[in-house]
Amino acid sequence: MEKSAASKKTAANASRKSDAKKSAVKKTAAKETEAKKTAAKKTAAKKTAAARKTAAGKTAGQTGAKSAAAKQVPPLKGQAPAKKPAVAPKKATAAVKGVAPAKTVAPKPPRGESRTALVRRARRINRELAEVYPYAHPELDFENPFQLVVATVLSAQTTDLRVNQTTPALFAKYPTPEDLAAAVPEEVEEILRPTGFFRAKTKSVIGLSKALTEDFGGEVPGRLEDLVKLPGVGRKTAFVVLGNAFGRPGITVDTHFQRLVRRWRWTEETDPDKIEAAVGALFPKSDWTDLSHHVIWHGRRICHARKPACGACPVAPLCPAYGEGETDPEKAKKLLKYEKGGFPGQRLKPPQAYLDAGGKPAPPLGAG
Repeated sequence: MEKSAASKKTAANASRKSDAKKSAVKKTAAKETEAKKTAAKKTAAKKTAAARKTAAGKTAGQTGAKSAAAKQVPPLKGQAPAKKPAVAPKKATAAVKGVAPAKTVAPKPPRGESRTALVRRARRINRELAEVYPYAHPELDFENPFQLVVATVLSAQTTDLRVNQTTPALFAKYPTPEDLAAAVPEEVEEILRPTGFFRAKTKSVIGLSKALTEDFGGEVPGRLEDLVKLPGVGRKTAFVVLGNAFGRPGITVDTHFQRLVRRWRWTEETDPDKIEAAVGALFPKSDWTDLSHHVIWHGRRICHARKPACGACPVAPLCPAYGEGETDPEKAKKLLKYEKGGFPGQRLKPPQAYLDAGGKPAPPLGAG
């Protein structure tokens, strides 16, 4: 009996050991299987990533090949070739006397310019223009404040040159406000016909002459609030008179001034009064009159409305609109007007400083 019990105990122990070994074997096998699955997943992931990378490379290569092929294909007959995007030249130079060479320009200046950066850039543009146009002056011929206010009223919707060619006959016949106030409208209209809108302009100059005679003793007032009460005189005309006849600072917001200050992103305003306020805040008051001359001269000579001569512009490095016009220096030279392009200026009797700098007086009316 004792032997039988011992035998059973030994058999039970052997069975437990066998079960333990089997369990250990199963656990080891499970771990190996799990490790194999993990390794297989990693290998598959690597293969997938490599395949994607290869496919992307092929796609990029095909796209590049298509782009290159598209560049090589000539335009269809009658179809204009696509324009290349404007890229600033390494050094845009203007081989024109009196025009400073343009500097290296970033085609797209960064947006989000700070107020301080805007003020600095605006004042630097004015300094550059002052070097190019040191003799900038009002381009209307006048000998006294009365002649200047009349000429400025007549300059609406026409050129200063046309006004300068017309006013000599007007002032020869009507030299004072009293004379023009008593004039026969039909006779004045005939003189002013070349300036356009001659009937409305005749009414304005006769009306302002009567106002000067009756309200100001025949003298042009030197205050803004008085000038704007005269028929045909607005803030622009008033500031022209104040700045150039009385030496009182003012900003003249004409069409050239409006166009350029928006191109330079000095302001986004479109109303003349708001433009005047926005630009005036960027400069000391003492700079306002000369600033107006510099901007207007630049707009007439180089930075034109339809075809700005970007390749001959001295402030190209500071201009966010660089590339809107011709950037090739040689082609840009052909777009220059007035003394920069070899043409006469707008005044029949310009200041001596302008003549000394190489400027030419305008031809009289009917001279060619």
